[in-house]
Amino acid sequence: MAIPFFKEMRIGGYLLKQKLLGRKRYPLVLMLEPLFRCNLACVGCGKIDYPDAILNRRMTAQECWDAADECGAPMVAIPGGEPLIHKEIGEIVRGLVARKKFVSLCTNALLLEKKLDLFEPSPYLFFSVHLDGLRDHHDKAVSQKGVFDRAVSAIKAAKARGFTVNVNATIFDGHPAEEIAKFLDLTVELGVGVSMSPGYAYERAPDQEHFLNRTKTKKLFRDVFAMGKGKKWNFMHSGLFLDFLAGNQEYECTPWGMPARNIFGWQKPCYLLGEGYAKTFKELMDTTDWETYGTGKYEKCADCMAHCGYEPTAATAALNNPLKAMWVSLRGIKTTGPMVPEIDMSKQRPAQYIFSEQVQKKLSEIRKDEAAAAQAKAAQKASTAA
Repeated sequence: MAIPFFKEMRIGGYLLKQKLLGRKRYPLVLMLEPLFRCNLACVGCGKIDYPDAILNRRMTAQECWDAADECGAPMVAIPGGEPLIHKEIGEIVRGLVARKKFVSLCTNALLLEKKLDLFEPSPYLFFSVHLDGLRDHHDKAVSQKGVFDRAVSAIKAAKARGFTVNVNATIFDGHPAEEIAKFLDLTVELGVGVSMSPGYAYERAPDQEHFLNRTKTKKLFRDVFAMGKGKKWNFMHSGLFLDFLAGNQEYECTPWGMPARNIFGWQKPCYLLGEGYAKTFKELMDTTDWETYGTGKYEKCADCMAHCGYEPTAATAALNNPLKAMWVSLRGIKTTGPMVPEIDMSKQRPAQYIFSEQVQKKLSEIRKDEAAAAQAKAAQKASTAA
């Protein structure tokens, strides 16, 4: 579990500080989405299903920096959409690095080689390149041939320029464990770290047939980890999170651990699930009914085992029980024997569907802003003419 020591110490110190201060809820990673627009249409993604008026919106660099300051998390992940489309992305990243935030710039890498000059290598910056598997599997997942080869080329180019590069893989049903193991072997050849997470069942994703349920997730990851015995796969996860994926830890989601800020505002309750928005981070933390979300509590959370909810839980567990974390690290991931019991789903509340309502609300705001801007421009023109 080779997380860079410098980063590990900084984040560990942050976690310890929160514990000493007695804080129950605090952010670990800010999920900053400065835009939703993307240059791919992945079949398992539910992040780009918006009208053009929304896809064309961008958070400004100042809004991004303010969100990082307001949130206070030591790490900022920049997903999207495709962040490299944003015209101010270089400026955004420089401002976050200047604040000594660990920045994970997530990208499908189609624009990465072209945009490398916008960035400077730093211990606070790493690129997280989206690769869902080997060539055929990845290109099918992103619905475009040739993307895998371009991503690998970009990874090599970035590493040659001195940047730190990791890859992130979203795992879906039907992806054979043997192929995932070969993909992980490839990451060793490329010299990159890797993060993996089971895909969240986005309600509006084009492909609804290949989201893993919790039982399948645990069996699949056990099979993968069993094939990795003795290999040097470089996972960018804590040992306890990987042990959780293999069905050996019983955790509840920590939705506030990776709060999301995007063009709508602060997303309730988490990065994956949009159930309304808050204007400020404080409002998000104070007004979200956290106890009503999570597996066993809410239908939309039923099969989720994603890193953004459970990696913060694992981090807190490691802080509370360092000997257990050390034991798992030394023992490795258990791939045989009984798994922890499944969470009871009998009392979960039914799903609410408010996507269209949120979209219409944002469109109304956009039209209002555009009308006001047009009126101001007309008034200025009239004043100048007079």
